[in-house]
Amino acid sequence: MNAYFHRQIQLWGEEKQNALQTKSIAIIGSGGLGSSLAIALGSSGIGTIHLVDFDHVEVHNIHRQIAFTTDDAGKSKAQTTATLVKNRCPYTNIIAYEEDFDTFSKRHIKVDIMIDATDNLPVRAAIDKHATKSQTPWIYGSVEAFNGQVCFFDKSDFSAFKITDKKPEGIAAPIVMHIASLQANLALRYLVDLPVKKDLLYYLYFDSEGELQTQKFKMPIA
Repeated sequence: MNAYFHRQIQLWGEEKQNALQTKSIAIIGSGGLGSSLAIALGSSGIGTIHLVDFDHVEVHNIHRQIAFTTDDAGKSKAQTTATLVKNRCPYTNIIAYEEDFDTFSKRHIKVDIMIDATDNLPVRAAIDKHATKSQTPWIYGSVEAFNGQVCFFDKSDFSAFKITDKKPEGIAAPIVMHIASLQANLALRYLVDLPVKKDLLYYLYFDSEGELQTQKFKMPIA
């Protein structure tokens, strides 16, 4: 195992790497954000990943959902992603749940952190409600066009957002991977007990001149 994680051990030492093996997370969604998160975190040595998604791969998903190829059309997103992660890293136990979040939440599985990889506000509100009830921190992420948002929710809640059924419009593939990488880095830092700025919303976008901008908004504490 030390050979596999050699560069991470160089980063934070064997003690933190071994501690990751005791951690459990849930990734809600296995599409654009979720497949990127599963690959990044599944290759980092987290002990158990619960991967939740009821959906199946469609051709229009593949350009931004990096776990899939055209041969995967029609297959379960959760199962396909889990198989890929298992083949990449034998030190992570990844469990696929072919169901929606409401069904998964009723299993009452205790995890160290939940990561949102969904594409709609009502499910995120449900994640927030479950996280509050179970006292579990969670990381929100969303993407649209060339824009994205990330927030580590701890003391604040999702009530600052207007909950609608609005679906995202067009999405550029790289912003999906960028936002997922930010979520993954926050999760990893938290799991190995490195400092993490919580309850701060990061909004990343390209301005009219094509320059990447980052805005920060302190989320209200309930």
